[in-house]
Amino acid sequence: MNNPLTLFDETADFLRSRSTCRPQTAIVLGSGLGKLAEAITDPCIVPYKEIPHFMQSTATGHKGNLIFGKLGSTEVVAMQGRFHYYEGYTMQEVTFPMRVFSRLGIKRLMVSNAAGGLNPDFEVGDLMIITDHISFMPNPLIGKNIEEMGPRFPDMTTVYSRALRQRAHAIANAMGIKLREGVYVAETGPTYETPAEYRMFRMLGGDAVGMSTVPEVIVARHCSMEIFGMSVITNCAKDLNESCLNDGDDVIRAADKAADSMTAIFTQLLQ
Repeated sequence: MNNPLTLFDETADFLRSRSTCRPQTAIVLGSGLGKLAEAITDPCIVPYKEIPHFMQSTATGHKGNLIFGKLGSTEVVAMQGRFHYYEGYTMQEVTFPMRVFSRLGIKRLMVSNAAGGLNPDFEVGDLMIITDHISFMPNPLIGKNIEEMGPRFPDMTTVYSRALRQRAHAIANAMGIKLREGVYVAETGPTYETPAEYRMFRMLGGDAVGMSTVPEVIVARHCSMEIFGMSVITNCAKDLNESCLNDGDDVIRAADKAADSMTAIFTQLLQ
């Protein structure tokens, strides 16, 4: 069996050969949020299909490109589309890019996603800073630990950077952008949640629910990265009834409308 470090390093070496950009910040763009990639200047676009050992993104609204360049004045690498457990990938495959980012020298991870609103105060189009998470997914660290990358039992007490969250609030206030905060619940999908599941997740303390992000965050935490997460609320449980059903295209449209505000916050946050 191949040493996983060898695979990570082969991929990292390939990416170094494709771009002279040496970022310390990686951004993961979720469903409908690939628009932020258009704000990256001097881009070097590398399709996933060209990257050794990389998976292919099959989810709606995920273009499947890795983009090196600048957001504002800061060098970044952005995933224009992510991998999901529901696509049939293992958790190790879903989180493979995080391991590669670590080998590239990434110190900060910024994740975004489209999520369903559980909090009755939330509205479609709201931006929610992730303060914590609850996971109903398999843990991506199950199996032999990669000691060179992190400890067997990483602490998860303060996963989402308090400093970055506070800075994001200050930026949003200055721009007149309303920000929410809350707990993100991750479940496998690909089905949307039933009304009973929405109620359960809310009772457990969740404010938004989705099918991604947490596996990436766990592995990034294992690799000692600083993490900032944001959800775009694209549908709300309080609006769910038999005549108003969840629809994937509606999710993409709602996320697209909020992408400009998220791009502005992410850009300023990196300065």
